[in-house]
Amino acid sequence: MSAPATARPEAPGGHLPYRLIATDLDGTLLRGDDTVSPRSRDALAAATAAGAAHIVVTGRAVPWARHVLDDLGYRGLAVCGQGAQVYHAGEHRLLTSVTLDRQLAGLAVAKIEAETGPLALAASRDGLDGEVLVGPGYQAQGPLPYLTFQDMDEVWSAPLNKLYIQHPELDDDALAHVARTVAGHLVGVVMSGAGIVELLPLGLSKATGLSLAARRLGLRAADTIAFGDMPNDIPMFGWAGHGVAMANAHAELKSVADEITASNDEDGIAVVVERLFG
Repeated sequence: MSAPATARPEAPGGHLPYRLIATDLDGTLLRGDDTVSPRSRDALAAATAAGAAHIVVTGRAVPWARHVLDDLGYRGLAVCGQGAQVYHAGEHRLLTSVTLDRQLAGLAVAKIEAETGPLALAASRDGLDGEVLVGPGYQAQGPLPYLTFQDMDEVWSAPLNKLYIQHPELDDDALAHVARTVAGHLVGVVMSGAGIVELLPLGLSKATGLSLAARRLGLRAADTIAFGDMPNDIPMFGWAGHGVAMANAHAELKSVADEITASNDEDGIAVVVERLFG
């Protein structure tokens, strides 16, 4: 895997096309089986050896991202929780963390349910060890750990990074549209995967966290190439100098990408990184 995300000078006698490589995890760097291919590992390692920095930028909060980063031997900065958290993987330490206003979140849920009827809810608690709470009817994605709840008072009892919402009939695009229409002035609304519509602190995005992390490394938006696959990556593409969507990406992200590469299962990141840094 890539070396720690620390800013370095350009290679002697050469010019780096980008000094910062920002990669989403699910559907982007991770293959469908939640692994990173040897080719992708080698491509990123070669780029960092040449002087670039690599930062993971994921919708997962730290507790759901940490085991992936540790398994990869990732030691640098990571942006987690849709930009809410800047995490130092090597030190297992949160550098910044933004929480969701629970009163506004409760009002947002009420406004959405007034339009759609009852929602199924889950919530991500703040902190290095913040649990994910899953309520009745919510279909949790994948094998990641969570606790169940029956009473909403449990959700509001501790600081949160975000809420997850699902609806028994509306698809993700329709649910996100309704949520933005009736509650977009209270919370941010993003779709980050199949069955994953999230309510975030208003104004928060992956671009927010990435810009903070880049600043710590002395790097700028123009120095950055970003890879992603879902609409929650749109702000990151808007901030970065160059945005690359995976072949498996959502149509909304493809429409704003500067480039479309191969899918996450076909080493799409490596295809681009090898071309630029080879």
